[in-house]
Parts: sequence; structure tokens; C-alpha cells
Amino acid sequence: MCKRWMLCIGMLLFILLAACSSEDEAITAEDIPDEPQKQEIKQTIENAANGNDEIDDVIADVFPLITTIDGDTNDSKVYATTRFTLSELSLLFSNQFQAEEISEVKDNQQIIIFNDTFVTLRKNEADQEVLLIEVADEEFVRRNYSPSFLGTYFSIRLLDSMFGNNWNRNSNGDYSGMGSYGGSGGIGRGNTTFRGGGPGTGK
Repeated sequence: MCKRWMLCIGMLLFILLAACSSEDEAITAEDIPDEPQKQEIKQTIENAANGNDEIDDVIADVFPLITTIDGDTNDSKVYATTRFTLSELSLLFSNQFQAEEISEVKDNQQIIIFNDTFVTLRKNEADQEVLLIEVADEEFVRRNYSPSFLGTYFSIRLLDSMFGNNWNRNSNGDYSGMGSYGGSGGIGRGNTTFRGGGPGTGK
């Protein structure tokens, strides 16, 4: 009898944890704090670029922070917006900042490399109104990203030239962006902090 109760309690806990996990991964427009209008955000980005600001600082100042992904030695940050489509923001970033590499759009996702910063733009599966923006420095990418995932967007020769010879073979990373490790989907929002919210908002 006791074992049966223990089994029932264990199953109930598993169901509750699975439900909580599912909720955590769903980012919708309702989760995004109020943003300025598109033209105002665009003007702020253009002004910052003209002032030689770094793209990671500009994104942090302009867009709401959704979650922080902890890596071995540093982290990446995921932001979100409802004001831009993937193609609009990709064009804006690439026109205003000096992009070294721009991938094709695959699986509703695109990666742009700026100096030592990787910016990933992805349409949100849970809510098409939301565009997700992940910012990670080169060290985070080198230590954590899956070679097979990055190889979908950039050539192995390019990646090896950035991260060192045979990085593709020697790396044990299994991260595939937006909080997804080991092929699991969705965003891990355990470290969620809403910050930013647009021009005039402090860090």
C-alpha cells in the first residue's frame, strides 16, 4: 500500500514538473514588456551605431532581456521584441554594424557574426509575433555550441579558423541556441530577468 502511494506521488510530481517546464519554455507577446514604436527603436540603434557603440551593448539597452544562459565561464543572453520581423532586424543590424559573416535563414533562424559577438535571430515558435535575439561572445560559442548545429549555418573551415584547428572534431559542446541543450527544444527561463524595454531605460 505504501509503495503504491509513493508511486502515485512520484507520478504526480513528474506531471507537475513537466507542466511547469512546458510553461517556462513558452514565450508569448504577453511576456514582453511594453516597447517603444519601431521607428523610435530604429533611430536609437542608428544613433548608437554612429557613436561606435558595440552591438551587444546596444541590444542590451534597447530590447527586453528574457533569460540568461549560463555557460562554463560566461553566459549568453536572450532578448525579445514584437516590433521587428527577422528580416527587418537582420537588415538593420547588418547595415548599422560591421558584420563579418551572415548566415542564410534556416529553420526560421539566422546567425550574424560581428567581430567577436554572435547574434542569433529566431522566430518564436510559441508566438509568431515574438522575435528572439540571442547574444553570445566568441568564447561562449567556442566552449558551448554544438559543432553540428553551427555547421548548419557556417562552413566547418570558417568555424575552425575562428575557434582553432579541428574545433569541429574536438569540441564537446551540445548547445544549439536559445537555451536548448542536447537537442531539447524551447527556452530555459530559470534565470529570467526583464530588463531594458527600450530607449531611455537604464541597464
